[in-house]
Amino acid sequence: MADKPTSGGSRSGELQIVVCELADEHYGLDIARVFEIIRHQPITPVPRAPDFVKGVINLRGRIIPVVDLRGRFGMPGTDPTKETRIVVAESSSTRVGLIVDSVSEVLLLPLDAVEPTPEVAAGADAEYLRGIAKLGDRLVLLLELDGLFGREEQNALAGAA
Repeated sequence: MADKPTSGGSRSGELQIVVCELADEHYGLDIARVFEIIRHQPITPVPRAPDFVKGVINLRGRIIPVVDLRGRFGMPGTDPTKETRIVVAESSSTRVGLIVDSVSEVLLLPLDAVEPTPEVAAGADAEYLRGIAKLGDRLVLLLELDGLFGREEQNALAGAA
């Protein structure tokens, strides 16, 4: 993928998403916020970084903070596999690497396939959910990257870079 977000990530009535997997669940990221997808690589720990920051990587001369989404969502950790990827995306003006179990596809979704987040999942901690897409018999949770981290966490990410 290019080093800049794809322009026109969504057309009128459609949303283009990158589908990632975490613990056998599907999550979608707006492709306009994704810079690139890379294989898992060694991550340099940062002393006194917040728990959710695994460390940093050097991506072509740019320092990128890396977050394990499993840990962010309270899922049990797992060792990286050959399918593990780091999705480099933009969250509140900060470029961040998101560790996912795998990236399966890029989809063009009709907006009418997206349901609002159910009330039971729409609490204060669920600002990271944009909605849920119904794709046949599977559901894809659409992530809102700007809601994934609070203000203090955004500042910590920016400081780790």
